[in-house]
Amino acid sequence: MEKVRIGMIGVGQIGKAHIKQYAEIPGAEIVALADIDAAEGKRVAEAHHIPHVYTDFRQLLKRDDVTAVDVCLHTNFHSPVTIEALRAGKHVYCEKPMAGSYVDAKAMLDEAAKCGRELSIQLSPLFGKETKVAKRLIEAGRLGRIYHARSTGYRRRGRPYVDGYGTSSFVKKEIAAGGALYDMGVYHLAQVFYLAGQPKVERISGKIYQETDMDAKRREISNYNVEELGLGFVKCAGGLTIDIIESWAIHLNPFEGSYVVGSAGGIRLDPFSYHTTMDDIEADVTFNLKEADWRWRQLNETESAYDATQPHWVAVLQGRVPLMPTAEIALDVMLISEGIYLSDRLGREVTVEEVLKNSESTAVKV
Repeated sequence: MEKVRIGMIGVGQIGKAHIKQYAEIPGAEIVALADIDAAEGKRVAEAHHIPHVYTDFRQLLKRDDVTAVDVCLHTNFHSPVTIEALRAGKHVYCEKPMAGSYVDAKAMLDEAAKCGRELSIQLSPLFGKETKVAKRLIEAGRLGRIYHARSTGYRRRGRPYVDGYGTSSFVKKEIAAGGALYDMGVYHLAQVFYLAGQPKVERISGKIYQETDMDAKRREISNYNVEELGLGFVKCAGGLTIDIIESWAIHLNPFEGSYVVGSAGGIRLDPFSYHTTMDDIEADVTFNLKEADWRWRQLNETESAYDATQPHWVAVLQGRVPLMPTAEIALDVMLISEGIYLSDRLGREVTVEEVLKNSESTAVKV
């Protein structure tokens, strides 16, 4: 297989995780990294035998031996760094969420098309066994006409920094752009949106909250100004609807998992189950996801290219499989998330046209 030579931009907590994953992917080789923390960049490079280290990502982009870059920075840096990388002729794999605003995310996708380069967004749930099985059942018509989906994400008290992990950058709007909806909600919403057939969004309503007590000292230090709970309701073309609840902190036990329902059946994603009516009898069906995945891998030589998001990215650049529409899905998720924020601010339901009109760049100058 052709070697894919990768440059890492950002080697914080997530960047380090990406580096470890690439080490396990045949054909992937990290040849350079860039991080503004020179000492940490050098330490990580030495630990993983990465030969070239920069503090300016633009120097990395000048390397002819770098085919693609992996952007592992905070949200409001995604758009400007990705666009520069695309213009430098690199394919780009970018962490979620796609950007801090819809207009920034759209600029990324437009630039990729203009430059003729691949752009992928890290949406790992799209490659999970439950998603693959659900997609097969849906494509086989087991759900009939899909008309509703629910996206849920739960943490009892899992706010970055103020609840004891991560840095304060995750809870500052000027850096992270959003809270629970952007940090984890993007995963769950992308999953059900993909399974629902990527419907055309028409109208959005929502509300965000920050109500749960937190450590006073860390609140002051962090200037925590993003949501810990996000709620939304989305109306799509053809009558399909999606409702959303995403929690970083709430005084409740876990929510039921996300689901997709249709005229002939429904699928709950966690724990995975299929529900239908057979011969006028309600049926609740479970599946052996692990065994199905194993069998598909034996029968289909490209199945391993869909094991996870980074192996898929490498396989795409090797020309073995087409790219999953992660950027397009991530862009629609940005539209919905920003619609929830706008609805909360205006106190009413908003149209897609209003979201587009009001979307403003949050990109940080680099």
